[in-house]
Amino acid sequence: MEYTVQKLGRLAGISTRTLRYYDEIGILKPARMSSSGYRIYGQAEVDRLQQILFYRELGVSLDNIKEIVTSPSFDGAKALKEHREQLLDKRKQLDLLIANVEKTIALSEGRMTMTDKEKFEGFKQQLIDDNEKKYGKEIREKYGDETVDKSNEKLKNMTQEEHNEVTRLANEVAATLAEAFKLGDPAGELAQKAADLHKQWLTYYWSEYSKEAHVGLAQMYVDDERFKAYYDEKQPGTAEFLRDAIYIYTGLKK
Repeated sequence: MEYTVQKLGRLAGISTRTLRYYDEIGILKPARMSSSGYRIYGQAEVDRLQQILFYRELGVSLDNIKEIVTSPSFDGAKALKEHREQLLDKRKQLDLLIANVEKTIALSEGRMTMTDKEKFEGFKQQLIDDNEKKYGKEIREKYGDETVDKSNEKLKNMTQEEHNEVTRLANEVAATLAEAFKLGDPAGELAQKAADLHKQWLTYYWSEYSKEAHVGLAQMYVDDERFKAYYDEKQPGTAEFLRDAIYIYTGLKK
């Protein structure tokens, strides 16, 4: 079956403007143009649009979606299976949040009691799921499934007081690191304080601390563009500076 841009837009629940934009950027071109100059879409384009909307729903950027679906090695059937797993994970997260809201409503109505730990379970799981989605592959390859699973379990069991403290530490790491970077000496007192604060912050997530793992993480901040972009957002070179400070702090200087 073939569709005009208007019919496909109605079918998919998106605007014709969006479809025209997808054509302009080359992510979804029509199968052909009619003699009257209308875009005509076939089954292959319908299937691709479905994939695009799946990825968009999962928060993937259009640039990345284009790279994925236009790759010669793109496997539509495999992608659908991956979508299914990701959607099931998302449903699990939504179920946790819904259950959390329902419990909170019951608590406010005096129908049940709810521990402080229960109040934050859904949000902790969301943080774990977000981290897995963004960095799971890299950190599991680097540290192994057992280490990552233990870290996730520790986060799940974190109390509100511990969460407040780890948030405070994260802010103090950022502020201290920014001031130390201005001085330009990774061996300086302020830089070493930043490294120590970073270690304290890590201990809230890691089941056990080691100098080698600390250094390995610091190197990943430099090697992985996503981490590097985070640390270098305000002051380019901060990721390398933190890594060097941690090398000195641990005594494992290169």
